[in-house]
Amino acid sequence: MISKSELRKTARTPTRLDKVDKAGASLSGRAYQQIRDEILRGDLSIGDVLSRRRLAKRLNMSFLPITEALKVLETEGLVESRPRIGTRVRVPNEQDIRDSNVIREALESQAARLSAQNMTAEDKKQLRTSARHLDQLQKMCAREHADSRFLFSVHTYHMEFHMRIAELSRSPGLRRAIEKEQVLIFNWLYDIAANQRTLPEGFHSTLAEALCSGDPLVADTAMRVHVQYGLDQVLERLANYDGGDAWRLKSTKS
Repeated sequence: MISKSELRKTARTPTRLDKVDKAGASLSGRAYQQIRDEILRGDLSIGDVLSRRRLAKRLNMSFLPITEALKVLETEGLVESRPRIGTRVRVPNEQDIRDSNVIREALESQAARLSAQNMTAEDKKQLRTSARHLDQLQKMCAREHADSRFLFSVHTYHMEFHMRIAELSRSPGLRRAIEKEQVLIFNWLYDIAANQRTLPEGFHSTLAEALCSGDPLVADTAMRVHVQYGLDQVLERLANYDGGDAWRLKSTKS
């Protein structure tokens, strides 16, 4: 079984720093990564106001790199702005969540079909191992009080598991589409916001077995069931977020 300490050492944060700075060395690149990580850890919640002044002070930067980072995050759909009001972590509406789910299902079910056809014996062994580790980690999250950094690492591991399936499709274009649409990032964000941690026993191992069956139809069906799981719960919990009144004028001075 993979441990917390092992996960923290090996899990890497999925990044899209190419939009700011490929080396990640610029101030705007570092600001982007820091703010993005805080959103995905849940340290910054859906609807939280993002004051440029406070961010600049906390990150010890000027307004310019903070502004550039927020612009990238806005193009990626993680934050939103209103003229003369300010910027906040984006509050998705029901249609946003359903659309993201539809796109994810379409892309990942195709990745499942292709990976079922193309996996080698070694690929199957590695996928089963990763799925088993992921199930163990998510069970740990459900039964104990997990800190935000550990949850962040588990979500990272989860995203890497699904990106591995995309790679096993042997279709670089499909993998790029999954990454570009950020369907896994949005799923991560919605799960964090909805506090969804409880999953069926062997949730990812069951999916892995379907993918390893060699039958594209079995793999396709299993992935669709997998992607759809918990959607109603996420919609119900995120319905509590107010898409309009949550904007607080007095808190958005930048």
